[in-house]
Amino acid sequence: MSAKKKSNCLNDLRARILSMEIAPGSSLDEASLTTQYGMSRTPLREVLQRLAGDGFVQLEENRGATVASMDLGTMRVFFQTAPLIYSSVARLAAENRTTRQLDDLKSVQKQFAKATKGAAASEVALLNHRFHEIIGEMSQNPYLNAALGRMLIDHARLSQTFFDPRSDADTDRIAKAVAQHDGMISAIEAQEASLAIDLTLQHWDLSRDQMERFVRPDPLPLDVVSMKDRANAV
Repeated sequence: MSAKKKSNCLNDLRARILSMEIAPGSSLDEASLTTQYGMSRTPLREVLQRLAGDGFVQLEENRGATVASMDLGTMRVFFQTAPLIYSSVARLAAENRTTRQLDDLKSVQKQFAKATKGAAASEVALLNHRFHEIIGEMSQNPYLNAALGRMLIDHARLSQTFFDPRSDADTDRIAKAVAQHDGMISAIEAQEASLAIDLTLQHWDLSRDQMERFVRPDPLPLDVVSMKDRANAV
């Protein structure tokens, strides 16, 4: 079994989970996957173990692999925790970013901005996922980056609704998100940590209500206070 085939399988399953092609809570049938990816069960199970380690799937004895759930309890924790993680990562990214990482971030931002002009919501969401993933890499903090990686899985899945505009107001919000990305890049490049945090929290606030509607029609009953009023937590 070539390493390339395993890598392709891993990357494809990640993308299918993030884009919601494979729905949260779905069981992953090993027999079907081995046929689809031309692999035997042993390397496939290695791929599933990697996905489990990254938070994409859950492995249970005698039940196999199941795509990570997005139940109400999980989403409650997500909305409570996200601003804490994102703001801390933004600060460290501004302090520790490298020129190579900035170049990568700007490249992804160009692709993201272009995709918002008409690409499928899943494509836009994946590019947004990569944008924030690079900022996590800039932080150079393995503890925060691990937490960010898990949260970005749910963020990408939730953002399918944000990047699927149904009105002029939705289109305006997406355009604002693009502008906020540009501002975040500038702040990180200038190593303006406070500004990077502020823009990151504005970016979170922009999409939060739309993502909550993905979970249920009315906003979740969460006691989430704006991080702008909780600077001591950053």
